[in-house]
Amino acid sequence: MLTLPQREKRQAWLLLAPMLVMMFLLTAWPLARTLWLSFTDAGLIGDGSAPNWVGSENFIYALTDPDFRAALWRTLYFTVVSVVIEGIIGVLVALLLNQPFRGRSALRVLVILPWALPTIVNATMWRLNFNPDYGSINALLSQLGLIDAYRSWLGDPSSAINAVMFADIWKNYPLITLLVLAALQTIPEDLFEAARLDGASAFRRFRKITLPAIAAPLAVALVLRTIDAFKIFDIIYVMTRGGPLDSTKTVSFFVYQESFSYLRAGSGAAYAILMTLICALLIMIYMVMLLRQRRSGSSE
Repeated sequence: MLTLPQREKRQAWLLLAPMLVMMFLLTAWPLARTLWLSFTDAGLIGDGSAPNWVGSENFIYALTDPDFRAALWRTLYFTVVSVVIEGIIGVLVALLLNQPFRGRSALRVLVILPWALPTIVNATMWRLNFNPDYGSINALLSQLGLIDAYRSWLGDPSSAINAVMFADIWKNYPLITLLVLAALQTIPEDLFEAARLDGASAFRRFRKITLPAIAAPLAVALVLRTIDAFKIFDIIYVMTRGGPLDSTKTVSFFVYQESFSYLRAGSGAAYAILMTLICALLIMIYMVMLLRQRRSGSSE
């Protein structure tokens, strides 16, 4: 006869079984299929014959492909710069929204609005804003005297990636703002009052009280945004299609083109596996941070 702990364990596995089956069908099987394809010369449109096994040839080609390395560095640039700027803006806006002033609730709603917009809508809106003929960005900069003539921001290889980055930052910084703001509201006001009475400056109060309180949620938010930014695809597809001259072609867009434009499913799968490994590394960093946060919380 099963004991009570054994029954509870058996019931737990029975309750988890449907979810595990769905996870296998939606995650494990497609990943295993992609891994198998990465070792073949399969095409997206075949002639009915079985693909040939090529071993590690696709991975060797991917690691030595200068276009893929360029896309990888471009993706890292996009990820690091956008996440750093989002973190700075997110913290500053959260500090502002944490202060008591009239209309604060309405401003909080407006801050959430960019994050609530679908990515396709956001990308289309900023593509229109950056239009070289009637875009609002050119009109604003021209009226401020910062540019002499309208320019094609998305058509210039030197500015296209930064324009896309601007649109991505505008959409995603509210996520960091919300997480940091939630952490700020857990700080007792008595700590700030005591620090003021001791003569601590505003910067010292931020460094000694505010920063330790928001460090953990801010770190988690930045890691999550890093993983999301590294996978960037949809906003680039809508705004630039990877151009001009591949200046906005990221790793995700590179995988898309290799698989669906050039119809090379085998090499496209190899590129996708490499991208998955990089994302897995970022997830491992995220899990380590969570474990450290949990241990530090339990030790206190």
